Amino acid sequence: MKHINIEIKAKCNNQGKIRSILNSLNADFKGVDHQIDTYFEVNEGRLKLREGNIENYLIYYKRGNQKGPKQSNVILFEITRNSSLKDILINSLKVLAVVDKKREIYFIENVKFHIDVVKVLGNFIEIEAIDKSGKIGKEKLLKQCKRYLKSFGIPEKDLIEGSYSDLLLKK
Repeated sequence: MKHINIEIKAKCNNQGKIRSILNSLNADFKGVDHQIDTYFEVNEGRLKLREGNIENYLIYYKRGNQKGPKQSNVILFEITRNSSLKDILINSLKVLAVVDKKREIYFIENVKFHIDVVKVLGNFIEIEAIDKSGKIGKEKLLKQCKRYLKSFGIPEKDLIEGSYSDLLLKK
């Protein structure tokens, strides 16, 4: 499934505040997922295998690194847990990084929120405004991200440019 999203990732020192705001907005809580994301070296973009209790995907995406809202062009391929795909990928591609995180997943309409605790890195919030149909458009997605960024009171200094794998590779 191909889609675009506009996303924001930020350090988050007050996850309880974010959780309270999401609850006050009647966000749909999908659960807590323990996810292992294995990133592989590819010629262009990023490729990761996500293994979790809720979400299991092979994910390819292209996204520039910049603080604040950024567009991702995403291709998701849903996989079954414990498939042999991981063995195939590990034996055929170079592993760049492995991200181990506990993720709370919430939705408000087409906007997905992640409250993450990432091993080695700390606490984060992600906002992803998703357009699966191509009918919402980048401008509305951007407005949605900015609205929630403001609602959560996330300071610009806490915004993250890249992915968790980038942060791990810098350590």
